[in-house]
Amino acid sequence: MRFLTPDQPPKVEEPGSEIASGARLVPRITIQAFCEHSQTAQLVESALHDRRMSKVALTTHNGGIEGAVETYKSNPTPNLIIIETVLPPGDIPKALERLAEVCDASTRVIVLGHVNDVLLYRDLIRSGISEYIVLPASTADIVTAITELYVAEGAAPIGRTIGFVSAKGGAGGSTTAHNVAWAIATNLRQDCLIVDMDLPFGTAGLNFNQDPPHGLADAVLASQKVDQTMLDRLMSKAANHINLLTAPATLDRTWDFEERDFEQIIEICQKSVPVIVLDIPHAWNAWTRQTLASLDEVVIVAEPDLANLRNAKNLVDAIKALRPVDNAISLVLNKQGLPRRPEIGAAEFASSVECRLIGQIGFDAATFGTAANNGQMIAEVSANHKANEAFAAIGMQVTGRQVSHGAGRAASLLKLPTLFKKRA
Repeated sequence: MRFLTPDQPPKVEEPGSEIASGARLVPRITIQAFCEHSQTAQLVESALHDRRMSKVALTTHNGGIEGAVETYKSNPTPNLIIIETVLPPGDIPKALERLAEVCDASTRVIVLGHVNDVLLYRDLIRSGISEYIVLPASTADIVTAITELYVAEGAAPIGRTIGFVSAKGGAGGSTTAHNVAWAIATNLRQDCLIVDMDLPFGTAGLNFNQDPPHGLADAVLASQKVDQTMLDRLMSKAANHINLLTAPATLDRTWDFEERDFEQIIEICQKSVPVIVLDIPHAWNAWTRQTLASLDEVVIVAEPDLANLRNAKNLVDAIKALRPVDNAISLVLNKQGLPRRPEIGAAEFASSVECRLIGQIGFDAATFGTAANNGQMIAEVSANHKANEAFAAIGMQVTGRQVSHGAGRAASLLKLPTLFKKRA
């Protein structure tokens, strides 16, 4: 009996690589791992921290190949088995043949070994093993191997999700999100969908001079009934290459949601739109937390003062804990140069919150106020305004067209005497 041969040849990934943009979620599958060492069990379990594994049910057991054979003599096999072996190369194929005799034909197997042997690798792949990973390995290696097994060859690309959130109310997260989406649509000619998630107070409709009768609220309240056809009907066209899922901006009800209520909507959007810009409200509850944990890119928009710095630092720490192997969180400093206001320097701010600084936007009440009151973007009000360059640069960064060279990165926190110390 042979294990099921994978649909596509396995790829060898460099250890420690960050999550690729637009990476697909692993479907709702069951994984059981049989490990010889506790360190390997910890490595496999750490894969659950990766957002691509959010739907996976994973358990670890002791015993390696022999433990798996004994288990599956009397129990059904899961979708995927991960096996660690310390056997000599010559003994591994025979041991796996015994495992194959008690496995379902549809079960896939990843072997974790301690021998870097090309001939062994080829022999295992020919026998139907899905992947062979040499230990020590990284969490990213494990997750990448699992992901590639469950992404169909030739599948359509998946849209990139970019979330903008303000470190403090009024810091300009929504304005930045909308203008960056405009820059992406205009400069890169990429279709963008702006999802205004601030249902009671959202401004996407106002900023684009739109007042559609339907929007995001209809989709999330439809729950399991939402599909691509429904979302297409709820979207409103704001400009060339830009569509909106607007917020109702009404207070006739409370807008309380469960942790994953927006998950299905975002996944459907990703199947039809290459860039999804999420305008996330300045709030902290179950669904905002889950949304921030699941995105390809997170951008914090802050003003250069102490309260914004504290809040940005708290956001960064919380988001990093939710997505430890994801791309670095980005920072945009807004409203710089406000008259007579003392400011924290851009480099010091970014260093303190440990973010990559991807944009700085100067304060200009007249231009930004005119744009807001007219329902226009900054580029429409003033085509040569300096802020347009910042929005374009941010758009290039968050869509992966331009790699940051460490602007705003820091090796350690700068010493700000009392900010992060516990008060007695």
